[in-house]
Amino acid sequence: MSTDQPPPGERPEDDPFLKKPQEPTHPSGGSPYDTPPTGGTPPGGPPPGGPPPGGTPPPGGPPPGGPGGFPPPPGGGGYPPPPPPYGGDPYGGSGGAGGYGMPDPLAGMPPLADFGRRLAARIIDALIVAIPLFLIQIPFNTKRYTVETNQGEDVTQIWTRSYNGSGLIWTLIAIIAFVGYDWFFTRKNGQTLGKKMLHMRVAMLNDGSVPASGTALGRAAMLWIPTLLCCFCLWPLALIVSMLVDKPYKQGLHDKVAKTVVVTAA
Repeated sequence: MSTDQPPPGERPEDDPFLKKPQEPTHPSGGSPYDTPPTGGTPPGGPPPGGPPPGGTPPPGGPPPGGPGGFPPPPGGGGYPPPPPPYGGDPYGGSGGAGGYGMPDPLAGMPPLADFGRRLAARIIDALIVAIPLFLIQIPFNTKRYTVETNQGEDVTQIWTRSYNGSGLIWTLIAIIAFVGYDWFFTRKNGQTLGKKMLHMRVAMLNDGSVPASGTALGRAAMLWIPTLLCCFCLWPLALIVSMLVDKPYKQGLHDKVAKTVVVTAA
């Protein structure tokens, strides 16, 4: 379960995806700020059923009835507990999402996108960027890096991978292309071309708005830089596992860094 809650930030008023803040709710369904039930005598008067045994309270004593001069609710049961303090953990434990007094951050937002659609959209986006890069690189006949094998007497192979000069340049170009593509479309409307084709978008977890420029850049960097530099197979696998095991928001590692979720879109 995610334990990050993004700090409230200002968002453009014309953001079509911005959701309105939710009011804290009482477990019984009403507001914790509702007035006590009416019925009985006015505040300061004798309680229902006549004055208490022993006569009326002396002047200057506490008013009859419940706290604040309100009469106790019919049928007993006392008064509802005060609203929970703010600042608790909004995702779990006391006051967690869907728990006492705290609204679910996803309330008022579209459903979360399923993993299959997210994976398909990511493959589409990767091909959109990778195919032009590959075609541009063909005339240069450039290898990103070389792999050397050292054979020892104990028949143990040691693999060494090193970037050459032109390979490093092309790697930096690829990073700029992939990160720039994801950053531009995410900050624009939360939808890369792949996500738009499959009706999804990236949204801020706290208010459902389109991620700001800095947030979109951090998310894109976390997504692509480890993949392109050193962990072509392992990093995508780590992202996939993180999305599958995270509850209840299905956040990948890049989503956790940016405090975003991926939801369905029309």
